Amino acid sequence: MEHVVVVGVSAAGLTAAETLRREGYAGRLTLVGEEDRLPYDRPPLSKQVLSGTCEPERTALRREADLTALDADFRLGNKATGLTLKTREIRLSNGSTLGYDGLVIATGVTPRRLPFNPGLVGVHVLRTMNDALALRKDLLSEPTVVVIGAGFLGTEVASVARELGLDVTLVDPLPAPVIRQFGPRIGGMVATLHADHGVVVRTGLGVTGLADGGGRVSGVELTDGTLLPADVVLIAIGSVPATRWLTGSGLSLSNGVDCDSLCRAAPGVVGAGDVASWTHPGLGRRLRVEHRMNATEQGIAAARTLLGRGEPFSPVPYFWTDQYDVKIQAYGTWPQDADSAVVEGDPAEGKFIALYGLQGAVVGALSWNMPRELRLYRQQVADRAPWKC
Repeated sequence: MEHVVVVGVSAAGLTAAETLRREGYAGRLTLVGEEDRLPYDRPPLSKQVLSGTCEPERTALRREADLTALDADFRLGNKATGLTLKTREIRLSNGSTLGYDGLVIATGVTPRRLPFNPGLVGVHVLRTMNDALALRKDLLSEPTVVVIGAGFLGTEVASVARELGLDVTLVDPLPAPVIRQFGPRIGGMVATLHADHGVVVRTGLGVTGLADGGGRVSGVELTDGTLLPADVVLIAIGSVPATRWLTGSGLSLSNGVDCDSLCRAAPGVVGAGDVASWTHPGLGRRLRVEHRMNATEQGIAAARTLLGRGEPFSPVPYFWTDQYDVKIQAYGTWPQDADSAVVEGDPAEGKFIALYGLQGAVVGALSWNMPRELRLYRQQVADRAPWKC
């Protein structure tokens, strides 16, 4: 290969570029990023950056000297708008094109938005550094806050806003927070955690509209007819893979960029990070993982595939979230129909480990304030050990 283009300069794209150089690729290397910023880490956005305990500069993934040593052409503030596989050509938002021999697609995801009153001041999503800084600026005005969506992002932001001393309401149509991810038992505990810290938790209710107070949001209308006062609203209802620019390219896009077990989407094209789904050989099914650790691991795997050294990508997914004084960490997957059992510690004491089992095998492990002990269960998840609980 003479020219590799990486579209997306967050953790997955940067790691792929570094892996290419580390493993001997000496050709041209171009990194295309929609944001006009050097690569930075995203997990701190909903925690330390939002709370003000971490300045934006401290989220940089690498020092500028390290990026210079990468000997890459960074095309920042430039969005990829199209791809032609036959000619191996990428179109950019500034009207230029890039030819490639190898392509890494690492464009991540885009937040979902509500269809109500677009453009209202005070309504936020949270994906980029600019999103986080705009939300923090609004939070400093001591508003009444409503968070729509009680998944990981929504609950993290609710905890930060509450720790800033704000009035916070958390809304979700499901019976409990994070129930899609970890089931009703953990979801109930997360609901209690937030309620104990003063958050008003309104679950089992959808949103029917946003009230307009002269161009700024003034409330959130719920399906039971309630109007929640709100000066600031965060919409945290999930994300969709950022693949619009690939429409018509010929790539399969059923769930992000569809890849094989080597992270290969087409000849000379690989996918990595939140945008990529792949056939996980250990699980025997297609998987797409929106977690930070996966971005790094898949960036490495995708780069090696481009270099002809690819191996089936079979990681043990890893996730964490920090809320108030609780650290939740988990390995594996947590299907809705899985069984679960506490195997160490005691939920009543605020420290425990739970295993998840499906079809006779351990598929996931979760810790609530027991991070060190959780590592001992990772191998059971990796080996799909027999479910004995």
